[in-house]
Amino acid sequence: MNSEDKKKIISEYKQRDEVGGVIAVKNNATGKVLLEATRNIEGYKNRFEFSKKMGSAVTLKLAQDWKIYGSNAFSIEVLETIKKGETQTPKEFNDDVKLLKEFWREKFSADMLY
Repeated sequence: MNSEDKKKIISEYKQRDEVGGVIAVKNNATGKVLLEATRNIEGYKNRFEFSKKMGSAVTLKLAQDWKIYGSNAFSIEVLETIKKGETQTPKEFNDDVKLLKEFWREKFSADMLY
């Protein structure tokens, strides 16, 4: 690959739409849910699927139940997405995603959350 091709690929990557949001990782055996805020929905979904294939928990918060119930007891659902604004800084976008997670946290009872 020549340098022009590399520059083009890098430029396209930087111009892609950034889509973040709130993801629920559900333990289908217990009904408990882990809410996660992420600036990269697709990246999180990929990490989750990779973790399931490898048999390791996607996050330490789930490690104990992951061992007890196995990776097949867990599923993932995108609850809400948000697109990064053109003038928004990465920090502002991150703050918005975290705020969105707090709104979703209010919709679940505390005993059902990890």
